[in-house]
Amino acid sequence: MPARWFVLLLALLVAGCSGGGNQAAPSGPGALATTSSLASLASGVTGAPVPSLVPIGVSPEDYQPAPHDIEVLHAARVLVENGAGLEAWLDATISNAANAQLVRVVCTDGLPVRNGNPHLWMDPEFARVYVAKIRDALVAADPAHAAAYRSNAAAYDAKLVALTARIRRKIATLPADHRTLIVFHNALDYYAARFGLQVVGAIEPTAGAEPNPSHIADLVRQARQYHVRAVFAEHEFSPKLAHALADEAGIRTVSYLYDDSVGTDPKVADYIGMIDYDTDAIVDALR
Repeated sequence: MPARWFVLLLALLVAGCSGGGNQAAPSGPGALATTSSLASLASGVTGAPVPSLVPIGVSPEDYQPAPHDIEVLHAARVLVENGAGLEAWLDATISNAANAQLVRVVCTDGLPVRNGNPHLWMDPEFARVYVAKIRDALVAADPAHAAAYRSNAAAYDAKLVALTARIRRKIATLPADHRTLIVFHNALDYYAARFGLQVVGAIEPTAGAEPNPSHIADLVRQARQYHVRAVFAEHEFSPKLAHALADEAGIRTVSYLYDDSVGTDPKVADYIGMIDYDTDAIVDALR
């Protein structure tokens, strides 16, 4: 798509009406997010779809910006980003966009980032903080539609509260000794801490860096020590290492999760659907 048409689409998406009872702000600022997961949270506030720089199915941790990203950023008014090192490519891209009016919403600012792990949005309670920050930025940038943003954010916050309660009920069905898992990369730590799971290791402890054989051997030992019942791969990455680890450790189940990106299937095309899907996959695999 030519960049000028993408910029036009950006404005139309934010200006358009939406379903589901949300109030769309008909002349709101050009909202943009770095990732599809964050775009989904922002859409809960705008009441209309919000585009993302990183396409669906692509990891933001090793994303290579395209030339049209600069034009899109130049036209945007509000940018929703995660921060905490997730979008290492972003500062240079924004500098090249030369948009002095751009308002940046860094969702992790002020939140307890642990061990440099940026995946706080995977915990719905932190997602609620993200939504509040997005709401405040949009109200400041577009006060004429403040009431719509506040109303949409309140409705979406209620959905996140319900999501947390739903996850707790599902995790509670697992016996205490069935709650250990190995993941592909450290995207699930905040979710696990919130809901009483134990992540005993990650296949890629550093995003984008293929593990060496000694690390895989350590994971096999941990899997046996903690009686891990499932290894979790991710749709954005090759499952070969996850299957190899499972075979070596004698683990029967390899399941797939979404985290850095929502999916194209309607069931996982938004943040809440994504987290519901992941929860069901985790509970089914660990049971």
